[in-house]
Amino acid sequence: MTMIDANELLPAERIRQAVVAGDVTQLHRGGQHAAEGDQFTIDDMLFEVTTVREEQLGDLTDEDAQAEGSENLAAYRKRIERTHDITWDETDTTVRHEFERVD
Repeated sequence: MTMIDANELLPAERIRQAVVAGDVTQLHRGGQHAAEGDQFTIDDMLFEVTTVREEQLGDLTDEDAQAEGSENLAAYRKRIERTHDITWDETDTTVRHEFERVD
């Protein structure tokens, strides 16, 4: 277990605050930014990374999108394309980072 900087895994303040609120419980990134068991804090709350795995964009579901704060996969896809100025390619790989609050 390593203590990591929350900003490295969760690059935007909006995302960090959504994690604190419980609205975001996972984040897909273009590369691996944490390992299972790593911990981080936001506003003095402790979180632990529970799952890290590589996936293809085509494997994502509405449930994944909701865990990242979007209404559904279509809304998530639009957000990702707009935010990263990319075209969604179902075969592109991404790394899922799931985390939960530690009491």
